[in-house]
Amino acid sequence: MKKIVTLLIFFSFVMAISAQTKNFLDIPYLETSARVDTLVTPDKIYLNITIQEKDSKGRKSVEEQENKMAQSLRALGIDLDKQLVIKDLSSDFKKYFLRGKDVLKSKQYSLLVHSGKKAGEVMVALEKLDIANTYLEKTEYSKMDELELELKSRAVKKAKKKAEALTAPLGQKVGAAIHILDTSTPYYPRYNQAPRMEMKALSMDMAEAEPLDIDFEKIKVETSVNIKFELSK
Repeated sequence: MKKIVTLLIFFSFVMAISAQTKNFLDIPYLETSARVDTLVTPDKIYLNITIQEKDSKGRKSVEEQENKMAQSLRALGIDLDKQLVIKDLSSDFKKYFLRGKDVLKSKQYSLLVHSGKKAGEVMVALEKLDIANTYLEKTEYSKMDELELELKSRAVKKAKKKAEALTAPLGQKVGAAIHILDTSTPYYPRYNQAPRMEMKALSMDMAEAEPLDIDFEKIKVETSVNIKFELSK
């Protein structure tokens, strides 16, 4: 008896779903899609900086180089508490013929700046300190969430305009949206795709030159939607 009741409930459920699908298909509708995009200048630029202990008689410790770097970055108006973080700290044992073992330390940082010009100033300042192992890690746009919502809204409006343009010659009107599908691809921060490269020593003329006020490549942001509109005469 329980099996019969269960089967009856199951068939009732299937019939209800079928009826809903049929009702949906019976509604005159127009399906359209739209895509919008824009370009924005990244305002969050992350530089990866590595300080290594110098293996020489006049060794420069990591701490000494770190303090000089901190002074130079502060002089550029950088807030170290908010813009500089430590990513990694390591020690490397080196063997020598007479001296046995020695320890060389290295420290890796991530520095956040907000313009291409400031990134250039940082590069020049670090080069003067002989800190050459620096490269672009990633770029981001700080108001990406708000921008994506704005683009989605524009895409929906564009889809409705397309629907109205398609139905006007037929004397039909676009009604309520009966199905909306966001087909956008989520945005992810743009990581530097180039292989990791160390900054080579600059000539004195280049080191003294003023960095150009040039922004990084713009980020393309796009969104797309697929919408079914009910039609009426």
